[in-house]
Formats: sequence, C-alpha cells, structure tokens
Amino acid sequence: MNDSNGDLEKIIEDLRSDSAIKNKKGIAFISASVFVWAIIMIINLLGLRPLYTWFGVATLMPIAVIITRLLGIKLNNNENPLNKVGFLFTLNEVLYILIACYIYSIAPDKLIMILAMIFGAHLLPFGWLYRSKMYVFSSVFVPIVSLVLGILYSPWILALFMVVYEIIFTIVLCIENKQLLK
Repeated sequence: MNDSNGDLEKIIEDLRSDSAIKNKKGIAFISASVFVWAIIMIINLLGLRPLYTWFGVATLMPIAVIITRLLGIKLNNNENPLNKVGFLFTLNEVLYILIACYIYSIAPDKLIMILAMIFGAHLLPFGWLYRSKMYVFSSVFVPIVSLVLGILYSPWILALFMVVYEIIFTIVLCIENKQLLK
C-alpha cells in the first residue's frame, strides 16, 4: 500500500512538471493580462463608462491565444490529465465574475477593484499545479493590494498597478521557466 502511494505521488509530480514545462507555467495568460489591464487603464483614463471595462476583460482569451502561438505553447494539451484540472482552476474565476457583475450593478466604480481581487485570488491553485511561488504570492498579494488601492484611489491607479505587477509577474515566470529547463 505504501509503495502504491509513492508511485501515485511520483506520477502526480511528473504530470505537474510536464504541465509546467509544456504550458510554460501559464505565461501566455499572465502576459496577456498586461494588455488587458492596459486596456482597462486606458478606458478609465479616458473617463469612459465602467461598462467598457468588460470589453477590456473580453480581450484576454484572444490575446492569450496569440501569445500561445507566438511562444509555441499548445493550448489544449490533452495528453496530460492535470491540464483539465488547470482548466477547472480557470473556470472558478469565470464563476466569480458573477460577483463582479453584481458589484457593477450597485457600485460601478468598484468594478476594477473586484476584478483585480478575483484575478489575484484565482491564482492560488496554479501555484500548486506549476510549483510556482510567484503564483502563490500573487494570490494573496494582489487581492490585498487591490482592496487597499481600490478603496483609496481612482480605478486607473489600480489598473496601473496591475499593469506593472503583471509585467513583473511575467518576468518572474520567464525566470522560473528557464530554471525548469535546467
């Protein structure tokens, strides 16, 4: 019984490594977030209605698909069952968007704060999947900072923070990906 547990742990660890390597630790989506937050920041700097923020959010998937192709990442790696788990990790963010819809209906000026908090919090399970301390750190740091900035400052300030943070996050993932190949 003990050997089978060890075998199962080894299989899971191998699958996690495979997922991290082949998906490059999700760097396509994190780097796409830089563009999404930049769009959201511009929308707010231009003083457009908060409704337009949703258009910025909607660009995530198309931008991520373009980046995956540029980086040679296979978006659907069905060979690894943990990639389906990673997809489920992403779906929880989609469900949390319902919270953002409600917040938008009662306090549209807080939409960006809620979106940033949801984005950050949904990163936690990816820390496990990709063995990434940056994902774990971000899952706590981003929601807390977003709450503070969202309460104290204009939404574009929070969006600017997110742009800068996503750039840093992307750089750290580049470093983590290089270490994976060693």
